[in-house]
Amino acid sequence: MAEIFEKLRSYMEYPFVRYALIVGVLVSLCSSLLGVTLVLKRFSFIGDGLSHVAFGAMSVAAVAGLTNEMLIIMPVTIISAILLLRSGQNAKIKGDSAIAMLSVGSMAIGYLLMNAFSTSANVSGDVCSTLFGSTSILTLSRFDVTLCIALSVAIAAIFILFYNKIFCITFDESFSKATGIKVGAYNLLLATIIAVIIVLAMNLVGSLLVSALIVFPSLAAMRVCKSFKTVTICSALLSALCSLVGMLTALVAGTPIGSTIVAVDIIAFFVFSAIGSVFSRKSV
Repeated sequence: MAEIFEKLRSYMEYPFVRYALIVGVLVSLCSSLLGVTLVLKRFSFIGDGLSHVAFGAMSVAAVAGLTNEMLIIMPVTIISAILLLRSGQNAKIKGDSAIAMLSVGSMAIGYLLMNAFSTSANVSGDVCSTLFGSTSILTLSRFDVTLCIALSVAIAAIFILFYNKIFCITFDESFSKATGIKVGAYNLLLATIIAVIIVLAMNLVGSLLVSALIVFPSLAAMRVCKSFKTVTICSALLSALCSLVGMLTALVAGTPIGSTIVAVDIIAFFVFSAIGSVFSRKSV
């Protein structure tokens, strides 16, 4: 055990490790804040859809040779999130079907473009790193960290500021409209925030695992907490803790960071499920 702590202490001397931990915790925290809303609105898989859209946009940016891929990735992901959340039940193609079509289509086109036009000699390796998370989280610059901190603070501030409105549209959009709440505007705000979170989280866990940051902490918190506020707080704290533990474990064990974080999230979910079962039996 002493050797493990000594190893971690030596890693902490490197700035890129500290940067990775800061970004990882902040991204996980922001993901879980909106995760509760997405789970309750039955849009849990929007993370998969949007992350695959971001993968497709990243492929286009790579083929075009852009030095700043965010110029394409962020706008395309935000527009896709808006279209998905605004489609609702009135669209000819329902929300879950739209997500599935967008997810598979973007992934296929992105991979096709990377194979057809990529200048990299290791296309399979690049794709695998993008899908399952790569070492890019360990190569963050000071600017990347500053940007992530600024966006995370902005997301948390927006969520706190509009908490009551988000609560209303999460549970009953029809009633919210009747009370004068501009449901469309707040759905637009949620879509934009979700898209930003997805793009940030891709560097942490990869395109295929982004949904885990949204779903597992929220579902785990719902096993032991009963109110929307306590579920949200518990989910945020749990997600940040799991992310921290996952990254530290990955550093010590030499395992992939994204997959390790998700594994810790899964363990936490089962632990909270067991705790919830025990408390429910006692209350009967």
